[in-house]
Amino acid sequence: MRTDELREKYLEFFESKGHSRQPSDVLVPTWDPSVLFTPAGMNQFKDHFLGKVKLEFTRATTCQKCLRTGDIDNVGRTAYHHTFFEMLGNFSFGDYFKEDAIAWAWEFLTSPQWLAIPGERLSATVYKDDDEAAKIWAEKIGLPSSRISRMDEDENFWPASAPSQGPDGVCGPCSEIYYRRDDGVEVEIWNLVFTQFNRVGDPPDNLRPLPSKNIDTGMGLERTASVLQNVTTNFHIDILLPIVKAAAEACSIPYEFDRDNGRRLRRITDHVRACTFAIHEHILPGPKKARYVIKRLLRRAVLDGHQIGMRDPFLYQLVPSVAAVMKHSYPELSETVDRVASVIRKEEADFFATIDGGLERIERVFSTMQADGAVMVDGTEAASLYQTHGVPPELFQTLAAERQLTFDWDGYREAMKRHEGVSGGGRSELFQTGPIENAKEALQRTEFLGYEQMDCQATVKVIVVHDDSGERAVTELDASDCQGQTLKVILDRSPFYGEGGGQVGDTGVLENENMEFRVTDTQRAGELIIHQGQLLRGTLSEGDQIHAAVDQRRRSGIRRAHSATHLLHHALQATVGQHAQQQGSKVDEDWLRFDFTNQDALTAEQIEKIESIVSDKVRLAAPISWSVVPLAEARKAGAMMLFGEKYPDPVRMVSMGDFSKELCGGTHLDNTQEVEQFELVTEESVSAGTRRVIALTGQRAQEHREQVRALLHSAAELLGCQASEVAGQTQALTDAVRRLKKQLAGGGGSAEPTPQMAAADAGSYTQQRAILRDSARNLNVSPQEILPRIRSLLDERNKLAEQVKNLAASGELSVDSLLAESTESAGAIILVMETPGATPNLMRQWIDQIRQKSDKPTAVLLATKTGDDKVLLVAGVSRDLVKKGVSAGKWIAEVAPIVGGGGGGKPDLAQAGGKDPSKLASALEKARETIGSMLP
Repeated sequence: MRTDELREKYLEFFESKGHSRQPSDVLVPTWDPSVLFTPAGMNQFKDHFLGKVKLEFTRATTCQKCLRTGDIDNVGRTAYHHTFFEMLGNFSFGDYFKEDAIAWAWEFLTSPQWLAIPGERLSATVYKDDDEAAKIWAEKIGLPSSRISRMDEDENFWPASAPSQGPDGVCGPCSEIYYRRDDGVEVEIWNLVFTQFNRVGDPPDNLRPLPSKNIDTGMGLERTASVLQNVTTNFHIDILLPIVKAAAEACSIPYEFDRDNGRRLRRITDHVRACTFAIHEHILPGPKKARYVIKRLLRRAVLDGHQIGMRDPFLYQLVPSVAAVMKHSYPELSETVDRVASVIRKEEADFFATIDGGLERIERVFSTMQADGAVMVDGTEAASLYQTHGVPPELFQTLAAERQLTFDWDGYREAMKRHEGVSGGGRSELFQTGPIENAKEALQRTEFLGYEQMDCQATVKVIVVHDDSGERAVTELDASDCQGQTLKVILDRSPFYGEGGGQVGDTGVLENENMEFRVTDTQRAGELIIHQGQLLRGTLSEGDQIHAAVDQRRRSGIRRAHSATHLLHHALQATVGQHAQQQGSKVDEDWLRFDFTNQDALTAEQIEKIESIVSDKVRLAAPISWSVVPLAEARKAGAMMLFGEKYPDPVRMVSMGDFSKELCGGTHLDNTQEVEQFELVTEESVSAGTRRVIALTGQRAQEHREQVRALLHSAAELLGCQASEVAGQTQALTDAVRRLKKQLAGGGGSAEPTPQMAAADAGSYTQQRAILRDSARNLNVSPQEILPRIRSLLDERNKLAEQVKNLAASGELSVDSLLAESTESAGAIILVMETPGATPNLMRQWIDQIRQKSDKPTAVLLATKTGDDKVLLVAGVSRDLVKKGVSAGKWIAEVAPIVGGGGGGKPDLAQAGGKDPSKLASALEKARETIGSMLP
């Protein structure tokens, strides 16, 4: 049976048993802080299990994309371990329990209509105290007692060892189903979890029965496919073997199962499949959390390729193979093949550029350890290797393990000063507790009225305070008892928008004749709306009738920014390409931040085109509307759907004219003209492959325009030119500074004048903004930093010009003219003199050239007075004098104090400064005396 057929049969079977087929959750569930990646099918149903949401169904079935790294070292080595895998599951939320779960599992596995696995090949395990499950297997299913095993809590309880070790919370026994292969190996293919207890404290008697019992099962798709296809490893099933073969072809080697390269090819297969799915969902390789995991997987795969013999990027070539074998259930992968391959190729190229140096250093570490008899890799050394060569510590550990060496993780973490959670370690609370969680269970949802109205009458349902013991619910609170404290209030209905979808939460007021509560932020907890703020006066009580009013001015600014975000997204895709998809956003009052996928910075022409498109759509006065439609209908209508986002069904679709349709729960305008004005103020890099723009709307955009005009006017005043000439003058200023530096470094000479740029038209605001942006690019600063940069360059230009003037006044100095002033003592050439106007760089150049030109031992000390009434000394001696014990550093250290300074340097070259130019002649005389005594 093909894997695609198995996946579909499972879902069809449980649909026939009254289950609702639900889509897979995304790989990175940003709504769940307890995990980096979705680890199991039950994850998306946590609140369903706990009764914290209104149940639209009590039975569900899914095929969930999962990613785990706990067993990463076993990938490729064992038959069944993966990082990315698919988990088939069926779930009951207070509906059926053990008898149906076991009976249906047996039916699906053994019925000729479904998998038709011979019953005699199957066996089951149960928790040691679960007599109920054992009885069902024996009496209802007819499984012989010889094929029913009782196991301890570490094997047959979820979470593992929960009764004795915790954590507290929902838990239960489980029953695992095993398939016996022809070679006698037992393969676990299905785990049935019976969540029937709430653990409270330590044993004994710490497992309290739940009022509502649930079912959570998980069947490994790849493992079961390997059984049905009669292969001894998951990597040989029909959706993985083609990728293994493609990897072998890309590496130009045969695939040999039992060889080291065979294991490497399987690991490459697993990792590139995981990374293809992750990058498809915009989880790009990076330094933290989920992104770090993807970076680590890619670099492990590159290291495997390097050990095979690859020296150039190759993983990216496998992305089409992944998309091809997974297209039955994930056709959307084909839409992003080029983008995913591009990201992988860049990461490969970056690592290949440093891997040889990293591996050479690792080998040196191993050689040193062997010589010293050490058995643990130093964590500080590993941290240095990661920072210098980009070799993840896990790879270092893997190579160390191959040599039977251990790894100092504590030392590494200390050296990196990194939280355990940065790379996905650590344990988070799976099921959270507290008053907000209790409120979710009791109330389930707050009715949101904010799409149609800005205020309403409502009832106070929950009040939460925070004290030394944590959060707790109270029934009544007086303002005098909580001054300055941030409280949380939950209502039965609310016009306040809770932060979500990139849009910030509303502010406003809750009040009645007895009290006033200032809302400073609004958040969400599941489907509850949480009003956060301070009680300003009176008494707030549970059950109070209050008036809830949103700050309308602020909400209007947020609406402008959110609608402009959709216009910006449309303009980006029209200008940059369809790959420019949203990576994250934040929408505030007349301010928006938008991250999008793109490898390169936007050009000036692209920015102008994006602004032009948005402005055109604003002037178009296109109607903005929204409707709640089935997800399939929204997809058919062409609504933009972001990979890596999970949408409800039905969904809220926001339409703007005939050019934009997005799935969005935020608040919007009624017409694009209400955006008023749009200003794109910055464009920058966020991380590899992700760019960020910040833009303004409404009043803030108008204020920005006034700032642009004021900045341009001030810049023109500083430069002494017309506004239309500012871009040309900033370029001329930077060129002049560069030319003067070059002139000083070369020892003088005339300078070519800067050709004047033609003045730009500065009549309109668009032209004024373009001049300011051009000027900022000329100065390599942001527009806001133009004025201090101009002042700095003008000051630098004046100082450099003075130095050039002084240098010219001193006459044309050259190596030959300097040597003509030298003397000879003890067989060595001695030159000590003042070189007016010379820069430190020029003085060092002269010393180098004199030492090269001289055919005798040479000692040189040059001095100059700087423009700020100080003295600069530079000394150098030839190598043959250094070998005889003469040191430029010691020489200059004897001279510098005379001019009120100090300094030093290397034996062959040293530099010092002084504060008293009037003593320079005395210092030069001291220099001649000192070098005379130092010569051998």
